[in-house]
Amino acid sequence: MKPLCIIVGFGTGVGLGVARAFGQAGFQLGLIARNPSKYTGALQSLEEAGINATFEAADVSNEKSLTDAITKFQQSQKVEVLIYNVVSPRYGKPTSLDAEQVVQDFRINVVGALVAAKAVIPNMLSQEHGSILFTGGGWAHYPWDEAASISIGKAGLRSLAFTLSQELANTNVRVALVSIMGQVAPDTPFDPDKIGGAFLAMHRQPKDEYQTEMLFKGA
Repeated sequence: MKPLCIIVGFGTGVGLGVARAFGQAGFQLGLIARNPSKYTGALQSLEEAGINATFEAADVSNEKSLTDAITKFQQSQKVEVLIYNVVSPRYGKPTSLDAEQVVQDFRINVVGALVAAKAVIPNMLSQEHGSILFTGGGWAHYPWDEAASISIGKAGLRSLAFTLSQELANTNVRVALVSIMGQVAPDTPFDPDKIGGAFLAMHRQPKDEYQTEMLFKGA
């Protein structure tokens, strides 16, 4: 049976690049998106490349919805890799933001990652291996006032990755993030397929070379 990689936040950008990388490496893919019907073309391209993938719909801001989707994938096999690739793309300076909007963004950008991680950690611990990887961003390091909520979210996600990594340090479950330090675009150093390769490289790192964060500055 192929190892399972669950990608929360599949789309036509980084999500597709990550899916290609892990699919070509022999993984069965479990893809989660709010509206899977939007990505039938992307799914077809994976299938044409001989990559096995199935979809579940979920609202990442809803704990039960996200947990249920991840649980469905784990009913048939245990997950080896979880990737959380979600961001609420709300722009605006801090004082222009509504408080409830920021709370909702934080649920999507950070809390959803924790919910997803908690849904797979028990199985990963029982099988004594697994990788939990988050999509980080440069705004965690260099906050931008025009993207205040995203900057807050990426900083929170980075802190979550580091604290989870500390908690699980004495296990064979590793937690890390790939922080994309530039604008994602095809046929550039930040091509989604190149980013997908970085995620796969993080998963394959030997334990004595583990790093909690990779700053992806282009390839």
